[in-house]
Amino acid sequence: MHDRIHIFGVFQIPWLKGARPVRVYVPPDTGAPPPVLYMFDGQNIFEDEPSHSGGWYLHHAARDLCARGGTAPLIVGIDHGGIHRMRELSPFRMRQRGQAPHLVRWIVDELQPQIRRAFDVRHDLAGTAVGGSSLGGLAALYAHWHRPDVFGAALCMSPSFWVAREKMLKFVSERKNPPVSRLYLDAGGNEPRVRPSTERMVKLLRGRGYGPDKLRWVFDPGAVHHESAWRRRAPGALEFLFA
Repeated sequence: MHDRIHIFGVFQIPWLKGARPVRVYVPPDTGAPPPVLYMFDGQNIFEDEPSHSGGWYLHHAARDLCARGGTAPLIVGIDHGGIHRMRELSPFRMRQRGQAPHLVRWIVDELQPQIRRAFDVRHDLAGTAVGGSSLGGLAALYAHWHRPDVFGAALCMSPSFWVAREKMLKFVSERKNPPVSRLYLDAGGNEPRVRPSTERMVKLLRGRGYGPDKLRWVFDPGAVHHESAWRRRAPGALEFLFA
C-alpha cells in the first residue's frame, strides 16, 4: 500500500457537474502518521498521462523528501471538472457564480472523514494542508482562510489572486489570521497577471505578522505559467510546509 498512487474512488460532488476520480499517494512508512495535503487539479499533480501538459510528479518530490529525512505528506489529488474548472475553483463570481465554497465543504464534510478512516494520518491543523496552482492556488488560500479550523497550511503556486478584481486580498484583509497558518506562495517572472497580485498578497500577509517561519515567498525570475515550473518548485514547497 505504500509509496504508490491509488485511485481512492470516483465521486459525484453535490452542486458540481460530473463525477471525478480522487487519487491518493501514500508516502513510505516512517512509523508515524503522515500529514495530509489535499490538492486541487488532481489530473496534473502526479504523472503525465492524465495531465494536458505534463504532471508535477509531486509524489517523487514527497518520496525524495522522505529519503532526506524530511516529513512527506499523504497527497490527495482531487480532479477538476474539465470545462467547469474555472467555476469550481473560484470562490467569487466571474462569468458565473463561484463554486469553491461547495467544493471545500465537500472536502471537509465528505472526503476528509473517508481519508481518515482509510489511512492512518495526522488530524491536527499543522498536519492538514491544502494546495494547488493557478486557480487551484487561489482555491487553496481561500480554503485555508475559509476553514481555518480544518486546514493549517496552504500551498499556492502561481495563484490566480488577480481574478474578480483581486477580491481574495479583500477576503483575507477582512478576516482574522488562522490560529495555525503556514503558507507557501510563488510566482514566475513571466506571469504578468499572477506576479503583481501575488506580491500584493505577500505584502498584506507580512503586514499581518507573517514572518519567514510562517510564510515562504519564492519569485522564479524566468518561469512561465506552466506545470513544468510548478514541478521544479514543488520539492521546496513541500519541504517548507512540512518542516
